[in-house]
Amino acid sequence: MPFKGNWVLYQADPRLLYISMAIVGITTLCLFVRALRAFKIMAIVTLIWSALMAAAVFFKINNYFGSKFFDKMLAKTIHFQWGWVVLLVGVLLLATSVKKVQLDTTKV
Repeated sequence: MPFKGNWVLYQADPRLLYISMAIVGITTLCLFVRALRAFKIMAIVTLIWSALMAAAVFFKINNYFGSKFFDKMLAKTIHFQWGWVVLLVGVLLLATSVKKVQLDTTKV
């Protein structure tokens, strides 16, 4: 019977989790104080950080032991869970949620 595991961000590296929470917190703060330009920049930073974070966890899984045999076994056992997809889709929605629109004041 194959053993299936998951690899959450905190288990991979707690520093990644803390940096991620700080970035999401700053992004949320920018949204609530209506700093839309800062929110857009932080949403893009969050998108880039999430992609780097997913890549870091992927490489940590595939190079954990330094042995090809054990790394292949670990990579087959540990899979990304649905939360990673939700995280990346949510960050993509954040990055595309604010766009610059000119206000038409000619109609009065």
